[in-house]
Amino acid sequence: MKKYPVVIIGAGPAGLTAAYELVKQGKESIVLEQADKTGGISRTEVYKGYRFDIGGHRFFTKVSEVQQLWQEVLGNDFIKVPRLSRIYYQGKFFNYPLSPFNALSNLGIIQSFFILLSYLKTKLKTKFRPAVEAENFEEWVSDRFGHRLYRIFFKTYTEKVWGIPCTQIRADWAAQRIQGMSLKRALINALFGSQNAKSLIKEFDYPVLGPGMMWEKFHQKVESFGSKVLLNTQVTRIERQGNVIKSITAMQGDKTIQIYGDQFISTIPVTALLHKLTPAAPDDVLAAARGLKYRDFMIVALMIDKEHLFPDNWIYIHSPEFQVGRIQNFKNWSPAMVPDQSKSCLGMEYFCSVGDDLWEMSDTELIDLASREIVELGLLDKESKIEDGVVIRQHKAYPVYDSEYRQHLQVIQNYLKTFENLQTVGRNGMHRYNNQDHSMLTAMLAVKNILGEKHDLWNVNTERSYYEEFTKQEWSKEALTTDNNLTSVASQSY
Repeated sequence: MKKYPVVIIGAGPAGLTAAYELVKQGKESIVLEQADKTGGISRTEVYKGYRFDIGGHRFFTKVSEVQQLWQEVLGNDFIKVPRLSRIYYQGKFFNYPLSPFNALSNLGIIQSFFILLSYLKTKLKTKFRPAVEAENFEEWVSDRFGHRLYRIFFKTYTEKVWGIPCTQIRADWAAQRIQGMSLKRALINALFGSQNAKSLIKEFDYPVLGPGMMWEKFHQKVESFGSKVLLNTQVTRIERQGNVIKSITAMQGDKTIQIYGDQFISTIPVTALLHKLTPAAPDDVLAAARGLKYRDFMIVALMIDKEHLFPDNWIYIHSPEFQVGRIQNFKNWSPAMVPDQSKSCLGMEYFCSVGDDLWEMSDTELIDLASREIVELGLLDKESKIEDGVVIRQHKAYPVYDSEYRQHLQVIQNYLKTFENLQTVGRNGMHRYNNQDHSMLTAMLAVKNILGEKHDLWNVNTERSYYEEFTKQEWSKEALTTDNNLTSVASQSY
């Protein structure tokens, strides 16, 4: 079997970026992907001509290198999409970002007064007590918005997404996803139109045929330069000698193949990577791997015989009486996502875990559930016909930031850093809830490491990745000069 300069596991955004950056430098690689298409969770599924995302992906970044790469690969196939999203709570729709008059109208004077009172109470407590770092999501959000607003607009949706109480979710995740926001800033933004925070961007780029189009183009370019992308190829074993990876064994249907390499880049879940090592990783490392948790995801796509349904790109469903967590209106991302402009396609997103009641429901039961909930939400009248539906299940969609994840991840990080020719990148490769641009950036730096530079990928942090106070020039300068502070801004909706 041929020996490759670089072997890459996984053909999602991180894996394909690494392969593309390598071929541009004249370095051959081979990419192994167990699915039948590229893109990972950023792929675009197609069903009877309807196209839909696995989660809804915005292309927005402040990292000039990533932006340049997107344009280089996709170019004129990007369209500009105006952002419109709302929150559904207790039978009412709230504008998102916050619109004071809309919120006041929906909440009422009394509820709004108590929200403000709760916020002021929190600020007074903070003023007269020593600063205490928030440990969990509830504390972090309550400190910035007040406890009452936390209960209304954060608690129910967040627990629906993660399936655990907010007190068991690390503050790290809140700091990463909603950094730079407070009630004061939200009000200022709403009244005066400031756009300093990630969540407030009004427009974003989007591939005309969905995000999978980007990764299909990457795939084509990588192979046009002579590197390989093997689909339907499942890695079963990773051979090592001490702290050096020697080869990978994989299955292609009934065929077993063995691939040798000099350097290895992995984007698969770090837990799976560790369990495939032969000889096995140390017991404490395997125990840490077993301690890391993931949240799974399902999308129920409904094809509806109606031209217009609602104007939003997506809607968050905060009310706990509904199991759906978020609803995508794919036609409002790009008209080309539906084959017939007299029709619509909605993505009903359900957050769950493998083995729970929701996950175990049949496709027919899930389509019935989604069809019932979209009507009960008032987003579709009973007379409108739901013509068809399809269910897509996504394993390990979100790495969980529970109370124990940090200590487990530290053990794993320390072990992986001992390898001489292995780097892990991307969301699952680093067990980090990041977005496309951050995943791509870690891959780009991994390639730079192979070429002789020295970047600590674990310090490409996401905690600072949602600030937008920098100008593009400042951000570009920082990204090019500071090893430990390379960051990215959201490319994907929460």
